[in-house]
Amino acid sequence: MTDSLFSRRALLRYGAYGAGAAALAGTAASWDRLTGADIPGRDDGSLVVATLGSAFSPAGVRALVDGFRRLHPDIKVRVNAVQAVDWSDFFAKILTQIAAGTAPDLVYVATEGVQLFARHLGVPLDRWVRRDAAELREYFADVHPSLVESMMYEGSLYQLPIEFNAADMYLNTQVLRRAGAEFPAGDWTRDDFTALLRRMKKASDSHFTPYFWTNRLWGGVVPWLFANGTNLLAESKAPGGSWLWDAFYPADRRRGRGGGFRWTTPQVTDDRVVEAYDYLASLVHDGLCTRPEGGNGQNLIGVFSTGRVGVTPAGGFWAGGLHLAGMRADGFDVQYFPRRHTQRHQFGAAGYALLRTSKKQDAAWEFIKYSARRDTLSKLFTTNQTTPARRSMLTADRYRETGPAHWRVFYDTLDRFPDTGPIPAPPQVAEVTQVLLKHTGTALSSPGSVEPALRRMQGDLEKAMERDV
Repeated sequence: MTDSLFSRRALLRYGAYGAGAAALAGTAASWDRLTGADIPGRDDGSLVVATLGSAFSPAGVRALVDGFRRLHPDIKVRVNAVQAVDWSDFFAKILTQIAAGTAPDLVYVATEGVQLFARHLGVPLDRWVRRDAAELREYFADVHPSLVESMMYEGSLYQLPIEFNAADMYLNTQVLRRAGAEFPAGDWTRDDFTALLRRMKKASDSHFTPYFWTNRLWGGVVPWLFANGTNLLAESKAPGGSWLWDAFYPADRRRGRGGGFRWTTPQVTDDRVVEAYDYLASLVHDGLCTRPEGGNGQNLIGVFSTGRVGVTPAGGFWAGGLHLAGMRADGFDVQYFPRRHTQRHQFGAAGYALLRTSKKQDAAWEFIKYSARRDTLSKLFTTNQTTPARRSMLTADRYRETGPAHWRVFYDTLDRFPDTGPIPAPPQVAEVTQVLLKHTGTALSSPGSVEPALRRMQGDLEKAMERDV
């Protein structure tokens, strides 16, 4: 789940983090006929839930709200779809509503905003999770602990993840056949990846691009950093969290679970970061990939489906996007991201954050619990526009129509690579993202630009991380 510009996970969902079947931008969505009570800020006593643009289909939202009302007829619910170009814009609009005294009770927040909301706006869910532990045991048993850990901050849990997307590698099977290449093995390396790109290029015309990627925090340069055993910011774990791990994941404590991730000192002049950028620069120089493009990659589904692109990083959300764009289930497939020093993958997840300003916190908790139920998610995620956080929802039947053949990769990315983790998203994520995109574009703009650009990025990231949000 950051894309609209397709902000990654609605973004997550409708198409390549950005490309997909339904755009996030557009006219404000309404689930039924609008009335005065539907105006954001008009207090009709409803529990107000804010989502990013068309994060969910109107039919899915109706099912969500109607089901919750049947279970809790005493709680009125209104879902407000906030139109925004990306997660940063969405968060800014939520902050404006808070300042104006019209804050929602719940906000649908992706990894990009988990720590921002937790630090300044959110309510930890710990007391409710402890109280309702027996009821939640089935949920946690069905959800990978890495997703849960990504929703923690300084020892407390702030969201229940209901969806995620890891950056795996999609391959166009038509292009593979044209190049006479086999589908890669799960343990393929960066050298295998480069050789495949060269083979694809040799078998295609001048309008073909072997590898396409978009310059953004999720799915841009970060997967290559993870595979190289490094990150933009020094990464560690906050202490705490044993209350949750002991109760729901006792066998997983040996994996070093903690109280959430900490991203601190910028380290983009580190040798392994430089190496990753040098590698991408070499692909650009050899005509094996595009220069890093900004925005959402909206046109990617079209060029991928017509065989003008061979490979691109994307998550489970792309299966639904390619299907809705007309690709057959056997027209594409997915494999793990290639290995370099490690084969660690990156992901982004999403769930509902409860705001401190809410006067309906107990009702909001009931909505959070209901939204994480398997039957609820089955009605909400019907078109493979994302990867459900619940392992039991990934079945052969779910992917029979849309593909891909190797759909198990989506959840197995978490199981096979236990160090797989969230994209680096500290509370200063907006500033960090802006710096990353600016200097990545410069670093790969011409030969010899990598190290000077990374030195400038280092300085700007240090300033960004010093700011309070």
